Amino acid sequence: MLVIKCAACRRKLWRYRKLGPGEVLRCHRERIEKVWFLEERDGKVWCECGKAVGIDKGTFIKMNRNAFTYSGTKIDI
Repeated sequence: MLVIKCAACRRKLWRYRKLGPGEVLRCHRERIEKVWFLEERDGKVWCECGKAVGIDKGTFIKMNRNAFTYSGTKIDI
């Protein structure tokens, strides 16, 4: 499980179940376990501080590389 956080203000955004060893480039909506904050407007996903952390693509969120950090462990398949 990974905890996705805003890079600007360090607020927790959501808890994500990451499968595989690769980078976090997409967050699939069905793997988001718990949401602390998630605001969607204008086709983007925003943090409470006003920074865009990703782009809404329907079934997944395409993450902006420099807009978020994460902690936790990835699940190897």
